[in-house]
Amino acid sequence: MKIALVAGSTGLIGNQLIDLLLSDNYYDVVKAVSRTPLEMKHGKLQNIVLDFNRMAEYAEQLKADDVFCCLGTTIKKVKTREKFRQVDFDYPLALAKLSNANGAKQYLLVSALGADKKSSIFYNQVKGEVEEAIEEVGFTSYHIFRPSLLMGDRQEDRSGEEAAKVFFKYLGFLVPKKYKGIDSIKVARAMQAFAKQLAPGRHVHESAELQQY
Repeated sequence: MKIALVAGSTGLIGNQLIDLLLSDNYYDVVKAVSRTPLEMKHGKLQNIVLDFNRMAEYAEQLKADDVFCCLGTTIKKVKTREKFRQVDFDYPLALAKLSNANGAKQYLLVSALGADKKSSIFYNQVKGEVEEAIEEVGFTSYHIFRPSLLMGDRQEDRSGEEAAKVFFKYLGFLVPKKYKGIDSIKVARAMQAFAKQLAPGRHVHESAELQQY
């Protein structure tokens, strides 16, 4: 039995990824991790509702072959750097350690364009740090996805991103491919495709590469 686990299932990429995995015969079970119950229903779907601060208590439920981590937030939403780091560093790393201990061989992480632990930009710094920390966990296959600005319909309000989306819609041709805004569904499709390759080692997929999906 092939099991996929998706964390960040209510986010832009996570939500679309779950739809893709549910309609894919490659997986027999899709586990969606969330803070609150999901509205969607499907015969293959198992919704694990948990407190991310107490993730270890749900270890038995977090068993899977492939783990897709789409967790992420903004400082604007959580108000402090400490809270941001908790969501974007602590939670993905804790999930990696628990799932790896449970036998997961593959971890696929949504990071961000410009991720670099040495960056002077806090957001990019944390993304770079979590990429490196998860690599040390020791998965057989580890994929990092670094999308640029995500295009898609979010449930939450991000006014700055909305303004950027308008720019990319009408003037995107002026922007180098590396930095172009990217439809979230392309990232989800790329995650689905690379998971099936079962390629050992660490693989980094930049936004320009993801545009083809």
